[in-house]
Amino acid sequence: MLESYVTPILMSYVNRYIKNLKPSDLQLSLWGGDVVLSKLELKLDVLEQELKLPFTFLSGHIHELRIHVPWTKLGSEPVVITINTMECILKLKDGIQDDHESCGSHSTNRSTTENTKPSVKPRRIQQAAPTDPDLPPGYVQSLIRRVVNNVNIVINNLILKYVEDDIVLSVNITSAECYTVGELWDRAFMDISATDLVLRKVINFSDCTVCLDKRNASGKIEFYQDPLLYKCSFRTRLHFTYDNLNSKMPSVIKIHTLVESLKLSITDQQLPMFIRIMQLGIALYYGEIGNFKDGETEDPTCHDKDMLGNITGSEDETRIDMQYTAQYKGQELYSQQEDEQPQGWVSWAWSFVPAIVSYDDSEEDFLGNDPTSAMHQQKAQTLRDPIVSIGFYCTKATVTFKLTEMQAESSYYSPQKVKSKEVLCWEQEGTTVEALMMGEPFFNCQIGFVGCRALCLKGIMGVKDFEENMNRSETEACFFICGENLNMKGLTYLTNSLFDYRSPENNGTRAEFILDAAHHKETYTEVAGMQRFGAFYMDYLYTVENIIGKGSANQQDFSPGKSEDMGTVQEKSTKSLVIGPLDFRLDSSAVHRILKMIVCALEHEYEPYSGLKQDIKDENETVLNPEEVASLEEYIPTRHTSITLLKCTCTIVMAEFNLLDHLLPVIMGEKNSSNFLNTTNFQSLRPLPSIQILVDKINLEHSVPMYAEQLVHVVSSLTQPSDNLLHYCYAHCYLKIFGFQAGLTSLDCRGFYCLPVPIIPSFSTALYGKLLKLPTCWTERSQIAITEGIFELPNLTIQATRAQTLLLQAIYQSWCHIGNLNSLSVNEALMNEIFQTTGVKSKNPLPTLEGSIQNVELKYCSTSLVKCASGTVGSIKICAKAPGDSGKEKLIPLLQGPSDTKDLHSSKWLNESRKPESLLAPDLTAFTVQVPQYMDYCHNSGAVLLCSVQGVAVNIDPVLYNWLVYQPQKRTSRHMQQQPVIAVPLVTPISRKKEDEVSVGSAPLAKQQSYQASEYASSPIKTKTITESRPLSVPVKAMLNISEGCRSPEERMKEFVGVVWNAVKSLTLQLEVQSCCVFVPNDSLPSPSTIVSGDIPGTVRSWYHGQTSMPGMLVLCLPQIKIISAGHKYMEPLQEIPFVIPRPILEEGNAFPWTISLHHFSMYTLFGKQVTFCLVEPMGCTSTLAVTSQKLLATGPDTRHSFVVCLHVDLESLQIKCSNPQVQLLYELTDNVNKVWNKIQRRGNLSPSSAYPETMAGPVPGSPVRSSVGTAPPDTSTCSPSADFGTTTEGDSIQAGDDSPFSDSVTLEQTTSNIGGSSGRISLWMQWVLPKITIKLFAPDPENKGTELCMVSELEDLSASIDVQDVYTKVKCKIESFNIDHYRSRQQQNF
Repeated sequence: MLESYVTPILMSYVNRYIKNLKPSDLQLSLWGGDVVLSKLELKLDVLEQELKLPFTFLSGHIHELRIHVPWTKLGSEPVVITINTMECILKLKDGIQDDHESCGSHSTNRSTTENTKPSVKPRRIQQAAPTDPDLPPGYVQSLIRRVVNNVNIVINNLILKYVEDDIVLSVNITSAECYTVGELWDRAFMDISATDLVLRKVINFSDCTVCLDKRNASGKIEFYQDPLLYKCSFRTRLHFTYDNLNSKMPSVIKIHTLVESLKLSITDQQLPMFIRIMQLGIALYYGEIGNFKDGETEDPTCHDKDMLGNITGSEDETRIDMQYTAQYKGQELYSQQEDEQPQGWVSWAWSFVPAIVSYDDSEEDFLGNDPTSAMHQQKAQTLRDPIVSIGFYCTKATVTFKLTEMQAESSYYSPQKVKSKEVLCWEQEGTTVEALMMGEPFFNCQIGFVGCRALCLKGIMGVKDFEENMNRSETEACFFICGENLNMKGLTYLTNSLFDYRSPENNGTRAEFILDAAHHKETYTEVAGMQRFGAFYMDYLYTVENIIGKGSANQQDFSPGKSEDMGTVQEKSTKSLVIGPLDFRLDSSAVHRILKMIVCALEHEYEPYSGLKQDIKDENETVLNPEEVASLEEYIPTRHTSITLLKCTCTIVMAEFNLLDHLLPVIMGEKNSSNFLNTTNFQSLRPLPSIQILVDKINLEHSVPMYAEQLVHVVSSLTQPSDNLLHYCYAHCYLKIFGFQAGLTSLDCRGFYCLPVPIIPSFSTALYGKLLKLPTCWTERSQIAITEGIFELPNLTIQATRAQTLLLQAIYQSWCHIGNLNSLSVNEALMNEIFQTTGVKSKNPLPTLEGSIQNVELKYCSTSLVKCASGTVGSIKICAKAPGDSGKEKLIPLLQGPSDTKDLHSSKWLNESRKPESLLAPDLTAFTVQVPQYMDYCHNSGAVLLCSVQGVAVNIDPVLYNWLVYQPQKRTSRHMQQQPVIAVPLVTPISRKKEDEVSVGSAPLAKQQSYQASEYASSPIKTKTITESRPLSVPVKAMLNISEGCRSPEERMKEFVGVVWNAVKSLTLQLEVQSCCVFVPNDSLPSPSTIVSGDIPGTVRSWYHGQTSMPGMLVLCLPQIKIISAGHKYMEPLQEIPFVIPRPILEEGNAFPWTISLHHFSMYTLFGKQVTFCLVEPMGCTSTLAVTSQKLLATGPDTRHSFVVCLHVDLESLQIKCSNPQVQLLYELTDNVNKVWNKIQRRGNLSPSSAYPETMAGPVPGSPVRSSVGTAPPDTSTCSPSADFGTTTEGDSIQAGDDSPFSDSVTLEQTTSNIGGSSGRISLWMQWVLPKITIKLFAPDPENKGTELCMVSELEDLSASIDVQDVYTKVKCKIESFNIDHYRSRQQQNF
């Protein structure tokens, strides 16, 4: 009796998946209790249809299948199915696009479903009909259910392989066993009872190994890489909850997997393949390939068609049978997800669950048949959708990155072996990946981990920085730390999982799930996520809501996978990522390892997956009616991403070795140079200066329309789309940075950092950008912005002493000088000056410069025709803090803008009342620039520049000189240095060795760094040797190269004029600059405490009226400037961009003439006791600049212009006065500047760079070969690599004297004709008109005390003109009258 019920169930399975079986044989042996079947082939097409994966099975077979049925103890012992050795090979489907299209269009779907249904349906009913009258009695049915619920499945040696391009991914599981368990997760014979509607199962996987190898063109793997994952064991717990005994399927399914230790190993050759497989997962998830996407699975009609089509003639489906498959298949499916990225697999999981569940006939009747009943269908499905919770938990995971190198065996014929060396390791603790879904409407994925860190291992590229014998501590090796320690945090990562003893399932209660978007966001906040994890938390939520009765939105324009016409479907997708407190150290070891990984990742030739997707071409453009547009206005689905970094510390350390010239070219897209260095030793530099950056919080938000293509096609077809619709056609990005600060610190020998010296105090800033999606659809609308950006900076301050800037310069140069051969050394005195010991006062503290800029707002916008930018800068202030007399710090303002300089051109302002600087002062500068996208395309409008600058006050105080001339002391008690990193080719032939020592060992005429040239020049012996080895004949090509490198200044000037002309020929210019007033005091001028901080004119005025003796001071008032191009009317400098000007310049040259007017230029001097003497009385001028140009037919490849420049200047009368104290003051000021300049010059000549003040320690390296040696073998046949022009940097001229061996090769005439032919001619005509000059010289009368002499000279009606042509220069000067008078003043009277 029992056999007649149990046998068909087992047979239907075996028969469904296995080829060529005789049912009669199988039936007989089953009744015997044991079946053994060998060498079975799987029905691949059935598997593909059932699993609905985007993969094709290339092969699939089972070595041995055993089925054991204990007929006598069916109620207490499980049926055991054992599979010994099962192997499947998969590849990506070829015709994925075709499937996508066939399942995407609604009309075809519905018609096919309607056609196939009648034919399939009757057959289903006929199959079921014979068994209907004789349904088994109740106890038999419950017995069958017990049997099915307790089936044990054992798979020994499961091999899965995936092949694509040259990738072979194989997963080998030694054994997997699935069995039913009791409440305490121990093996038991269980069943669902009315009191306990729960079923628990366990799957144990032991020894899972994942390999990733490269195959050649013939499909063979030449040499095997280290396995990605080796012998990893994990266990999965499954928990099913049913609503009642007769439920067709569980209402809640929980599948959780725990791995204690996961050790991944990736070699440089596996890295591109690994990334490729990750990309495959993401592409499948987002539906870029394959025919479904998370949350928008397939059309329900599509679903049914597949489901019904799968039913084969021989099967006799019962509810129990299907229920069991749901459980088992689900387990198998998710057990695979752990190795790769989990999200990639979750996406197709949902489509999989309903496909396995059989609906009864009445359900099948209406599902997907009748469009009007779609609403009921939605409701019916929602009621039956089970809640599925999938979790993956890992206690500790490590990923090790290895570099491989070939090793040939001793004998010639033996195969190559691969030796790998670990260079980088990532450790992660307490990892959780959880997904929760309920049908289509709800999908949530949460990923988090408690702590992680990254370490450097061994050596890299020949630098043995972390080999065992280096005795480096683990703290030095660790360059990235984030989050907390698992021991401290506890098992929070397992909260509410089946492995958590506190979870509801392990305490006999039913779990509650949050399946509502609003409630979810309230519960799972960033704070809650960080409390649970600590290092990283990601929450991804996708929901679909039905809004009923708000008009019929025709959603199918948007989501090609949906057919809900009944109401608006609102889709939402939000990702929020939080990264906890992290500490990141960028030192040489870390940077080179990270860049090496990037280099390895880029070394592949795979086509991107998204490229497989064909462009959607809409033959019939959909035009929406007003109702549809209105419903579209109401809701447009978007994907929103938010990334938050909390408490981020980044330390940039001085480079201890620098191999960037090997890595950067590859990253920038050049070919890899295979030769690496063998640098012998690595010596760490201590104390090691570094820059430390701290950020309180960084927040990045990104939103993009979910169905960009369809949305853009619809909106761009509307005649006047609203701003709201346009807003959704862009991808938007907001970046906010809070509490950014930077300082200098140093790492001592014990591995500790000293307290940072602040350079940039805390500030915040924000950036917004948006980018138009599919700009090609908008070509007809030139006014729509393609990109737009806004930058805001409320306040930024930078403060530093000269010593600190020298150290910053040293850190910068250590990274930038590629192939630097200088031994790195940092002056100890410099380090002691910056990092002073706590409690010890410096003898003479250095002055600190502090500059601040406030209220910066910049905006950028580009359309298909123009690029434009506008912005304002609120204010700029620079001041010096110098040590005062009584130990107090004195504040000396050096620059202040905006400053009210309108009245400063005459000295009257000192005696008049002056308003204090207002906080509501206008912005220092406001500007708007607009440039055509293509310079030739100017028929719409030329370029426009509108700019206004307010007044600026500058104080050139002697404290500035003190700051500039600081030099660290020469004396060093102990020298901190690092062994020079010398780059040497791998093999140097003996015959070339001597020559290499005296020559630059790269290709002839290779451009060398300029500092090497100075090294050679400083050694007379070397230079002599090189000169002797130089050949007498130089090829013409080399000669031309040199003549190009050192063009005459005139030639360069003409080229510069050409560039400037292109920029201004059609420029509408409006420039307004208020007067800039420069104060040059003879002695320091600190700001008194009564004055508003940093007000320079106020400071000067208070000193002028003060009782103390005021230092002598020169005041230079620069003129106000106004420049306006021809025909332009004044506009506000700040415009909404893009904008149109009233009279655009359409032809080049029409912008001229420019009108330039200057006003209020003056100079005067201030002395103590309220004495003011004028030097230059206020004056100004008006000038006109005209430029015309015509193109020349040049002989060279490029056409040049010929220019005529005319400048006419009308000056106002000039009055100069001078006296003894003024001359003396001017002499003192000039002398000060001269001394400072000489000091700076002298220091520049002493050392190769101001960062390294001492001479180099130890001898200069014998072989000054750059790191790029070996890329091109030096060719000695035509030209030895001579230092004279091997090291000349571009632009240096070479002496062509008698000693030069090639001075007579090319004649002067040839050179000049050559220059003249390729360059344009410039004609210049300038005219000045000056009505009067008056010069007054005052001096005390030596004979009569108290009287003063004055000499007055006057020149009237001056005019001068200069005419410069190619062939002549003409100068004309004219003076109408000239006279000199002498005056003497009587005592207390006028002259």
